[in-house]
Parts: sequence; C-alpha cells; structure tokens
Amino acid sequence: MKSVNALRLPPSLPTVLWRGLQRRCPKCGTPGLLHAYLKVTPACSHCGEAYGHFRADDMPPWLTVFIVAHLVMPPMLWLERAYQPDIWLQGIGWSVITLALTLLLLPRCKGAVLSLMWALKAEGSERS
Repeated sequence: MKSVNALRLPPSLPTVLWRGLQRRCPKCGTPGLLHAYLKVTPACSHCGEAYGHFRADDMPPWLTVFIVAHLVMPPMLWLERAYQPDIWLQGIGWSVITLALTLLLLPRCKGAVLSLMWALKAEGSERS
C-alpha cells in the first residue's frame, strides 16, 4: 500500500510560482528555499526535496531589473513632466527607491525562478 505522500499530486504551476515568490519549498510550501539572502538551501527540511543543484544563473537579476524598471520609470517620467523637481533631488530619491525595490525583489525573483525550474524539471546544473 502506498503512503498518502506517494499518492499526492504535485502542486500546480501557479502554486509553485507563488511558493517561490514567498521563498518557500516548491513541493510542500515550507519556508526556507533560500538562506543568507540569495543562497539556495540544499534540501527542504520538511519534505527532503533537493533543490540545491538548481542554478538560476542570470534570470533572477534580469527579471528583477525588468520589473523594477517598469515600476520606477512611469512615476519618474510623470513626476518630471508634472512638477520638474531639481535633478539632484530626483537622483537621490529615485536611486533610493530603485535600490530598495531591487533588494526586495531579487530574492523573490530567484525563488520564483528556482521553483519554476523545479516544476519544469529543468536541471540547470553542472551535473552531466
């Protein structure tokens, strides 16, 4: 007789991506996909799923830049056109906002990419 865990279907792709954005295990949803900001945990402490061999490489930074640029540019252009604040004020303000968004989104994007790789069974590893 098979155990309940053996009969359980894998989570759906939206569920896997949501878990990745929350930096949780793509299989069981337990926190701890990443540790030390961007380091991948070798395996889940709850279900034992191994994901330490996944290599997201350049996709998380690219995705982060794409998202941050689309979040920052429209209000930046609107503010410039509507109020024309001093350039030094804009430089400092938008730099701080951009840095904060980047630091906030980068681990979440990495979690989503790792979870997507897990769901698609894309190794992305150096193993042959």
